[in-house]
Parts: sequence; C-alpha cells; structure tokens
Amino acid sequence: MNAHYRGDTTKKTQSLSVQRMALPLVTVAAKAGSPQRGWLLAGPLRLQVALGRAGVKANKTEGDGATPRGRFRPVRVWWRADRGPRPHTALPTRRITPADAWCEDPTDRRYNRHIRLAAGEDGDRLWRNDHLYDIVVELDHNVRPRIAGRGSAVFIHIARPGFAPTAGCIALTPASLRNLLRRLSRKTRIRIH
Repeated sequence: MNAHYRGDTTKKTQSLSVQRMALPLVTVAAKAGSPQRGWLLAGPLRLQVALGRAGVKANKTEGDGATPRGRFRPVRVWWRADRGPRPHTALPTRRITPADAWCEDPTDRRYNRHIRLAAGEDGDRLWRNDHLYDIVVELDHNVRPRIAGRGSAVFIHIARPGFAPTAGCIALTPASLRNLLRRLSRKTRIRIH
C-alpha cells in the first residue's frame, strides 16, 4: 500500500511541476518573406515551425491550406503510445487508436469533431503511417460556434523533414513539441499572427 501511495504522490508532484511551468501565452508568427515558416515563442523558447502552405489567414476556409490567424486554446493532447511515452503536460491526454479520425466534411453534422471510423472508411485518420500525428495538440479553432466550411482539424503536430508546409496546422520537431507541451495548460492561449 505504501508503494502505491508513493506512486500516486510522485505522479501528483510531476503534474504540479508541469503546471508551474505552464505559460499564459504562446505566440506563433510567420517569418518575413517566408509565410509557410515561422517562429513559436513560449517564454524563453524560440522554436522553428512549419505553417500552412497558404501562410496565415484571418478568414480560413476548409481546404485552403492556411493556418488560421487568431487566439486559440489547447484542448487535448493525442499521442501514439506505440511510438513513444505519454507526453509530460498539464493538458488532458488521449491515446490514438486506429479508429480515431477527424471529420473534415462540412456537410456532416460531426464536422470538425473527433470521430471513429471502421477499417476502410475514408477520413482524416489520426493513426498514420508517417510520424506527423505521433503527438497532436487539438486546438479550439472553429468550435464555438462550429461553422461549416470555416476549417477543421487545426492542430499542432510533428513537422515533415525540412519543415515542409502543412495543410493549415503548426508543426514542430518531436523534441520541440515535447518541450512545448511541458509549458501548456488549459489556461494557455496560443496567438497566431
């Protein structure tokens, strides 16, 4: 019983330690002359990021390839347990399974929400062969209110080699993303401009 109690105390101590590091504001800005790349500023961290192939836009629409301009809240962290340990973060976490996906169809009532798909069904699956979604931070873009066609599945995830542009997300190296997660909480706001 004492070992179990000590384990709970250690987990609680780690959680409090992560929460103490949490920042109120993280800023993302495109590089001058290179709208598909930028910098993420989180306290003392200055991290290179890939942005949408259309740069940053205030009026994002589905499929336009733009990263939305605005102020967003991190909602949850999704991760592939078969590809790495649970990230250290004060945000809620959820393991990705092969059935997990995101609805990108503006005509579907589940638009811009997590869905579960059977084998063979089409959709933006979180379980991917590449490593882009090994760790995903879900952002609250287009959720209150949820407007069909205003963009879906805007995440912070792992970058492609060479920081190739995204479809509208923010992407970092795996090490940078794990480092950032230690500084995020439900109180953090992410400002993209």
